[in-house]
Amino acid sequence: VQLQASGGGLVQAGGSLRLSCAASRSVSGIKVMGWYRQAPGKQRELVASITARGVEDYADSVKGRFTISGDSAKGTWYLQMNSLKPEDTAVYYCAAYRVLTASYDYWGQGTLVTVSS
Repeated sequence: VQLQASGGGLVQAGGSLRLSCAASRSVSGIKVMGWYRQAPGKQRELVASITARGVEDYADSVKGRFTISGDSAKGTWYLQMNSLKPEDTAVYYCAAYRVLTASYDYWGQGTLVTVSS
């Protein structure tokens, strides 16, 4: 199974982007769908997640600005990013947490988001 992340790009501060993630085929046992990001010189961090039951969680740095949504049965999820800041610049990765492995073991290839000031 491959995850395909898309939707990144260059945007001015205050702008919006919508990231998408799609699994190449149906994936069973997805418990949580997540978005991570990694900025240059920094560790990868979990930005947002949503459980198969729809419970959302966000990093403090993006609360109120980012919204995650998705359908675990379809293997598709999204990250709506509003009021973007230069510090949001990073490569964004989608990831799937599966019950079978109790880990995020499926990862997308990453999509670059660049926010200019």
